[in-house]
Amino acid sequence: MKFDVDYISFFVIQVDGEESGKRSKHYQTMDGESYAESELSGFLDGEFAKTAKRKAERNPKAEQVPTKIGRFIAEPGYDLDSNPNYNMFARLKTAENIDQFMGHADEIVTTYMDTSAIRGGAMFVVRARLNQYFDEPFLFVFKCDFEQKIARITDERSLLNQVEMAISAKNMKSIMYPHMPEPGMVDNWELKIHQSSHANYFEDFLRFVEYEKSMPELVNEQVMDFVHQYVEQTYEHNEEQKQQELEAMELWAHSDQRELQEKWEPSQVMEAASVLIEQKPDIEMKVKLGNMTVRALLADFGDRLHIARHGDRYVLVLEGDALQFDRGISPVELLAPEPLDVVIERLKQKAFEEEHERSGIGVFA
Repeated sequence: MKFDVDYISFFVIQVDGEESGKRSKHYQTMDGESYAESELSGFLDGEFAKTAKRKAERNPKAEQVPTKIGRFIAEPGYDLDSNPNYNMFARLKTAENIDQFMGHADEIVTTYMDTSAIRGGAMFVVRARLNQYFDEPFLFVFKCDFEQKIARITDERSLLNQVEMAISAKNMKSIMYPHMPEPGMVDNWELKIHQSSHANYFEDFLRFVEYEKSMPELVNEQVMDFVHQYVEQTYEHNEEQKQQELEAMELWAHSDQRELQEKWEPSQVMEAASVLIEQKPDIEMKVKLGNMTVRALLADFGDRLHIARHGDRYVLVLEGDALQFDRGISPVELLAPEPLDVVIERLKQKAFEEEHERSGIGVFA
């Protein structure tokens, strides 16, 4: 996947720690021929294909992911050119000469400088073509933060020289427009961003771009829809209790550590889960029982994963065709499993003995 550069503008952003201390400097804007002969080509050439090939899910499995697909926002009935962020990119795509491109690239950097929490570094605004598939160009915006404590080995006397304003392609952030879902396909309404998973550099910068919700967010919303339906039906004639229950469930939903609520019958849980599974069969669930953690698919619940109560404790029953172990050998791997009813009887005996210990009554064999 070979991209040919039309134009590239190189800027340096410096941040002194205060709002008034942010400034940018344009270093150079080059055409494709000058770029090919410059040191920048060796630094950036591999990044175009790497950025284009980087995969992004429309509904990622985690809430914070480094690579996202964004879509320009437009009011119903309005076209792309009603979106300010799109127009910023469109001007770069249609720049007729190097001076026009430089001016529009400077606009990009100036807008980026207005965002919060930016760090000093180098910024490259590039127009490049993938002639193998398209006549229309792509736009790339690359941002490299300054690296701390970088030194260059010199001679045997001085040994090291500190390098100011060092940059690396290792943690490069990027924007690619338009998004290319597959080679030979583009969507002019979409772009792709890549940044640190905890950062919002480009989301703050591109204020008129929206991103699909993650799977956890979508699942949370749908589960809360089920909860609201359940509360409405259960407390239909008791408005006060209905509001209390809704408030309690909202607190539960937004808690980091949530415990089993013991409100729904297994059939109700299975019915709600089936709606989610139909939309996304590989939805995962994670359960922590004491100091043990189980990861499974939501589809496993009621089929290969069962939750039961035994006295004042919970029991997880997991079913599968095989058991596999890793991370070192343990004696457990030599076990000849007992029948399930034997284990259940042992649990009953254990619960019986613990109950009598609490009550102070002796247990005789």
